[in-house]
Amino acid sequence: MNFATIKWADVANGPGVRVSLFVSGCTHHCPGCFNEEAQDFHYGRPFTGAEEDNILHALAPAHIKGLSLLGGEPFEPDNQRSLLPFLRRVKEKYPQKEIWCYSGYVLEEELWKPSRARCECTDEMLSLLDVLVDGPFVEAKKDLNLRFRGSSNQRILNVPASIAAHAPVLWDGEMTIQPITG
Repeated sequence: MNFATIKWADVANGPGVRVSLFVSGCTHHCPGCFNEEAQDFHYGRPFTGAEEDNILHALAPAHIKGLSLLGGEPFEPDNQRSLLPFLRRVKEKYPQKEIWCYSGYVLEEELWKPSRARCECTDEMLSLLDVLVDGPFVEAKKDLNLRFRGSSNQRILNVPASIAAHAPVLWDGEMTIQPITG
């Protein structure tokens, strides 16, 4: 997998200060996409173990609330296969940090059901996320006043609650991840 960029102190793609990884490769090709160059799977640089280590190091400070995955499209199957082992490392090292993911795929229509996005990694990758911003960007529904999303059709979902309910559950804006103790 390639990545387009890493933002080391991002405040636009989830609450608080976050590290954001923009992966390369997207088959949605949404008109008006803010990151059109990242639709190319070969754009950017390879996502190596060294890059993973750099992100893990950047997540260490207490003021960093979590990691956000954007694109491109994190749920393209080839990207899932690269991201899944990395997300396992993040959750193991920082269980208290939130992981957000932005996807043009709709949870109950394309990530939970057979689709071009669904692969052997999808369920576990979802289980490692705290919040999923789902749905394609729709230029006609663009709204600059929306919090953490680009168009009004997109939803901000609490992933653990959605998995437990077997239905999409909207994020309430107050989710906090408690550290594992003992």
